[in-house]
Amino acid sequence: MHSLDGSSGGGQLLRSAVSLSALSGEPFRMTGIRAGRSNPGLRAQHLAAVRAVARACNAELYGDAVGSEMLTFRPKPVEGGRFEIDVGTAGSMTLVFDALLPLAASLDTPLTVTVTGGTDVRWSPTIDYFREVKLPLCRRFGLQAGVDVRRTGYYPAGGGEATLWLAPSSFLRIDLTDRGSLAGVRLYSKASSSLAEQNVAERQLETARHRLESAGHSVLERRTTYARSNSNGTSLLVRAEYDSSDNFSIAGFDELGERGVPAEDIAKRVVSAFSAFHDGQGVVDEHLADQLIIFLALAGGRAAIPETTAHVETSIELLSAFGYDVSLVRGTPLTLVAE
Repeated sequence: MHSLDGSSGGGQLLRSAVSLSALSGEPFRMTGIRAGRSNPGLRAQHLAAVRAVARACNAELYGDAVGSEMLTFRPKPVEGGRFEIDVGTAGSMTLVFDALLPLAASLDTPLTVTVTGGTDVRWSPTIDYFREVKLPLCRRFGLQAGVDVRRTGYYPAGGGEATLWLAPSSFLRIDLTDRGSLAGVRLYSKASSSLAEQNVAERQLETARHRLESAGHSVLERRTTYARSNSNGTSLLVRAEYDSSDNFSIAGFDELGERGVPAEDIAKRVVSAFSAFHDGQGVVDEHLADQLIIFLALAGGRAAIPETTAHVETSIELLSAFGYDVSLVRGTPLTLVAE
């Protein structure tokens, strides 16, 4: 059994650990879970991810309770099927899905998981980012997956619902080192239906469009959506598409609305995040930089990232504990390498 120190990372470290354990069949015990956080131990959304992966591989769990700083996970073989997970709060369902995606490499039959919780909440990628950026990029390298969103869930009420479909997948070697030139951007602006009279979604989108086009960037698509939800909320995603002679890559930049912050200011933040990335040399964005590491370990390859983070460094250490060799080459650009 692997003995893992959870104090060096947050929820991402735990989610990666359960994914790797399910794939390898090797159990682990993690102590000090999120010890460095202001609210240490397992939160509802961490438990939902752990229990989702556990359901997929019939794992034995010990310590799976809110506030627990210790977890033991004993997996059995990954199986397909269908089940539901309720986060129980507005906790992020995209982070639950992230823990499940790598399991496609071990499936013999399809897996369908419906999650209830938050679709667009703080400290996690929005559901639009997951659907329009992460999944399309991962499909390029062999992942067979899709997601259907039935209800939007904002903080604090949550109540969102989405279903993830995973099919048996053979991952291909990842090559994301040449970004090439910008082909254009796509804009996805969403708000709860209660904000339609204030044209919040349109204001977010039009501000972003104007700033991008003024900078000389082509806007390939614009989409505004108003969704019924139990709490008010908004989100904006800029999806940037790059082409090189033999490659195609996607990067995403999203932001949630805030009470008292004009929609126009939210748009400016998102465009600024995109501009900072575009002026750099990374090929994948900050979200994917740490979430792609498991796929690199499984398939091999290289990915240029915009910067190193604590998530990246702790993920590399975790992979080493499970026998995978992923390194960070500190050149220009920074590159994750798994040979």
